Amino acid sequence: MEAISSGLSRAANLFATIGIADIIDILIVAYLIYRAIGFVRRTNSNNLAKGLIVVLIVLGLSYVFGLTMINFLLRKTVELGLIALVILFQPELRRLLERMGRSFSTSRTSAIPMIETAIAQTVLACTDMSASKTGALIIFERGVNLNAIMGTGTVINADITAELVKNLFYNKAPLHDGAVIIRDGRIAAAGCVLPLTQSTNLSKELGMRHRAGIGLSEQSDAVVIIVSEETGSISVAIDGMLKRHLTASTLDKILHNELVFENVEESRYGMITNAIRTLFKVKKDEQDESAEKTV
Repeated sequence: MEAISSGLSRAANLFATIGIADIIDILIVAYLIYRAIGFVRRTNSNNLAKGLIVVLIVLGLSYVFGLTMINFLLRKTVELGLIALVILFQPELRRLLERMGRSFSTSRTSAIPMIETAIAQTVLACTDMSASKTGALIIFERGVNLNAIMGTGTVINADITAELVKNLFYNKAPLHDGAVIIRDGRIAAAGCVLPLTQSTNLSKELGMRHRAGIGLSEQSDAVVIIVSEETGSISVAIDGMLKRHLTASTLDKILHNELVFENVEESRYGMITNAIRTLFKVKKDEQDESAEKTV
């Protein structure tokens, strides 16, 4: 009983010393752990994560039991492993940094009406191509620039209409095998070649068009629409995740959620950041003016 009471008193004293900064620190670490778990699940890195946990457990046991040589080797392995992880997850880390940088970019609210029109025309075209079992691969570019992908195709730079989209994917058209990229509500390029996903956990029913769509969504934040040539099924790939067998209404809802509502939220955040920048600029100008008067 004395041990329990002393343990409870120590715990109470520990909690009494916790401040607001400690709570914020704990919440940030918990959020980072949560995001790391989601990252592992999205990138199919479960086995890699298990291996890292085993190495860390063995490293701790070697320290406890005084296994000097094993502890030294494992510590060096962990140090080199951090560099290896950066190399292995370079595309994912790059996408994460690009998204963080996108939060401070200027808003694009002026393009929202064009995006609304592009969504409506794309849904209409996908519905018709699904009925006729015409294969299609349509990409909505977001924050991550796709100029490198556009370089593999043909620049179009045209207003989007359902008829134009269907003509681009007509099976006798020269550009029907590639992907169409939509930027700011306009067709930017067609016939583009996409990187294939390296995931081995995909269904065998998925062909090269689906694997290419998933591959691009893994390497960028683009929204990729795939229409199956075999079944006419409509799918959407976002962040390496594939949503299949979508109806026209579901496709419209997903596109609005990912493209329109996100831009509205970014514009609000952009207004806040621009206001902060303006405030700091005004303060700096006032300081400069006061310094000039002093001189």
